[in-house]
Amino acid sequence: MYRNVEKDLLRWKKIPNKKALFITGARQVGKTYSIREFGRNNYANFVEINFIDMPEAKKGFEGSLRPEHLYMWIGMLSNRALTQNQGSTLIFLDEIQECPQARTAIKFLVEDGRFDYIESGSLLGVSYKNVPSYPVGYEHHLSMYPMDFYEFCCAWGISQEVFDYLETCYRERKTVEEGIHGQLLNLFRYYVLIGGMPDPVQTFIDFRDVVAVTDKQKTILQMYRQDIRQYVADGNLQKRIEEVFDRLPAALAEKNRRFKIASLGKSARLREYEDAFLWLRDAGVALPCYNLSEPRMPLKLNEKSSLFKLFLSDTGLLCTMSFEENIQFKILSGDLSVNMGSILENAFAQELVAHGFKLRYFNRHGIGELDFVVQQGGEVAIVEIKSGEDYRTHAALNNALKIKEWGIKKALVFCKGNVAQEGAVTYLPWYMTMFFKPESQMGSEPDELDSRVINQMLNHLPRES
Repeated sequence: MYRNVEKDLLRWKKIPNKKALFITGARQVGKTYSIREFGRNNYANFVEINFIDMPEAKKGFEGSLRPEHLYMWIGMLSNRALTQNQGSTLIFLDEIQECPQARTAIKFLVEDGRFDYIESGSLLGVSYKNVPSYPVGYEHHLSMYPMDFYEFCCAWGISQEVFDYLETCYRERKTVEEGIHGQLLNLFRYYVLIGGMPDPVQTFIDFRDVVAVTDKQKTILQMYRQDIRQYVADGNLQKRIEEVFDRLPAALAEKNRRFKIASLGKSARLREYEDAFLWLRDAGVALPCYNLSEPRMPLKLNEKSSLFKLFLSDTGLLCTMSFEENIQFKILSGDLSVNMGSILENAFAQELVAHGFKLRYFNRHGIGELDFVVQQGGEVAIVEIKSGEDYRTHAALNNALKIKEWGIKKALVFCKGNVAQEGAVTYLPWYMTMFFKPESQMGSEPDELDSRVINQMLNHLPRES
């Protein structure tokens, strides 16, 4: 299963005298699988130590952290001699949050320089386990997220030819051939339903069974709840975290999506729940989206931290948490109407974060609400998400474009319609979110595609089950 992190791993491998690579992310996003595939395919010698599966491995890090001692210990655990050739051996320390001393040892191992090192762990453990001495300056940090829509399409077997064609349409603002357009809309609906957790994605591809997918997603949600109990010793904080977590679907279903502290109880106060919000953010479970006082640069300085939306890290998990409303079956039948707007907006929040954007929105009386306000290059861009047929109706966006001192020149409306340009507003199909990045990351322009090639591409696109 292709993951975008493969490119980052290959770039890291080419760096001379490199730091250790520290990969974090929420549970079940595919960290271990991706690292394992990379190690096996790109190194003559790949050694994996998992501190959960091999609790005895911790003993080797309890005494001396001299490289010679650690290499002997790792060699014994892996039952193999470590190859001394520069760049030929990768040592993978998985679930490193379970062995804080191993995190400290990274400084000495990197200084020694004989081998390459990747560390990985859940964001929960990494944030809430005490490390005696952090290896500051000896780690390069990389975050992994659930699969984005491009990765989801790759899992479905969409060819590079299709991606090249769609990218050309995105870049040149050209209409997508209707057959391809319709099939990609269907595929995006599947993505909204299934989300980007690799196990549920593979289950749906293999069996097309929504119930089986839901069971996988319920298991992941249960893991999150177990983590709350494992890593939070304070019973009151544990209770507040669970309250916020359980409230997420209902908060997103409200008209303005904003998380209201009062919804947790009449006496609830932000200061009491601040640690709960931070915990869910640090765990990679929730994605905060802060309101702006003005949609102008620099966006960071215009954030209002007391007003925010709180999205779930994966739209598939959100659908399962909202199962009582039979959301899965509505989406499969093609219903992404206004009542489904919160699910669709969550899918785009997930996509934007995976692409490197910071989540912010704008809402002011007299202007209205802008779903997302992001920085793309040196410009502010408004991103509106429309679920219904009336996607050309966007009063707030029009009002914002009229404010000259804001100087907004880029406005994108993601909708079920085809590519179109009307003044400063660009209409793009939902699926073209895969090409919207903080900086231009376009590939080389493909050759002109004739009708014969388009027909071939249509034959390779997934049909509705």
